[in-house]
Amino acid sequence: MNRPAILGGTPTFSPPLPFVKPLLPDYEDMEPQLKDMFSSGMLTKGKYLKEYEEDLKEYLSVGNAIGVSSCTLGLILVLHGMDLKGEVIVPSFTFPSTVHSIMWNNLKPVFVDCNPETFNVMPSKVEEAITSQTSAIMAVHVFGNPCEIEALEDIAIRYDLKLIFDSAHGFGSELNGKTLGKCGNAEVFSTSPTKLLVTGEGGVITTEDGELAKKIRTAIEYGNPGDYDCIFKGLNARLAEFNSLTGIYSLKRLNENAELRNHLASLYKKYLSHIPGISFQKINPSGKSSYKDFSILIEPSFGLSRDLLYKALEAEGVSTRKYFYPNHRQKALRYMDVNYKLPCTDEISEKVICLPIYSSMTDDMIKTVSAVIYNIYEARDDIKNI
Repeated sequence: MNRPAILGGTPTFSPPLPFVKPLLPDYEDMEPQLKDMFSSGMLTKGKYLKEYEEDLKEYLSVGNAIGVSSCTLGLILVLHGMDLKGEVIVPSFTFPSTVHSIMWNNLKPVFVDCNPETFNVMPSKVEEAITSQTSAIMAVHVFGNPCEIEALEDIAIRYDLKLIFDSAHGFGSELNGKTLGKCGNAEVFSTSPTKLLVTGEGGVITTEDGELAKKIRTAIEYGNPGDYDCIFKGLNARLAEFNSLTGIYSLKRLNENAELRNHLASLYKKYLSHIPGISFQKINPSGKSSYKDFSILIEPSFGLSRDLLYKALEAEGVSTRKYFYPNHRQKALRYMDVNYKLPCTDEISEKVICLPIYSSMTDDMIKTVSAVIYNIYEARDDIKNI
């Protein structure tokens, strides 16, 4: 290949290759229902939300599926519906909304370390963190890699704790050949444009607990049971009809989307595995990842830091992400004044970089991005001296 762009060469991608691009339904397929929606004037609380929720229940084989306007609000509502007090054990290596949902409920997040190979929360660390103040565990399927669900459920049962899964990355993931959605006391999925199931913005709460589902549905409507005599504080977390209709059609392509992501991930592993200093997230051997994100770890033997690789790829027109930044080190949590020692979380957050992956990427795009990374590796001595 040519001289790397960071050293004055020509960028490989111009315009830049996006980090993510949603797989959207065809407009022509949705057009009759869109016309019906606009002519009816029912833009919210209509038939498409009901149809979408029924489709989700069938797809996930779960008793209750509730469409909401975001995964973050879904997590807030689940915790609110459980009427928890005290502490919630949660990984630090996760998107901030996981932790913010705990804070919004006036609960204390207690951070635990993640597995250095899977990036998911370690059940042994969860059990060590349990105190008399612990009321719940919130686990995360990082980048779509299923957690050690059975071990976490066992801990929750033995200590009589609620177990919530932040399944923001979970659509398209499987464990033991089954979709997620029925684990713990509740799961909350995201359907924002970066996910495999897309509604625009949105989320889905799933639970087998009918009473919890009923309370959440009331909370979505400001705590109003129907007579406007609110029985508890709530908010507006309704999923609009347009988003619901988009979800109906997106769900039809979810399996296809997941297979495409797994194919692209396998190509990345094929092309990058021979480069020294690059390692991959270990996927649960009993599971299947959605590959909402495809991540690599940059080890010292690569010859460049993760941050220098990020800059070099940016110069080539390859969009990447350096996440997650540990929650226990973020400004929003400094009020806690707790000196957490989470060595695996800190190490992964300094080494991880997520590469572009979306279902409309071609095999050649993956091959080219991989070749760009190898070219940067070959020029590592010159790059680290700039």
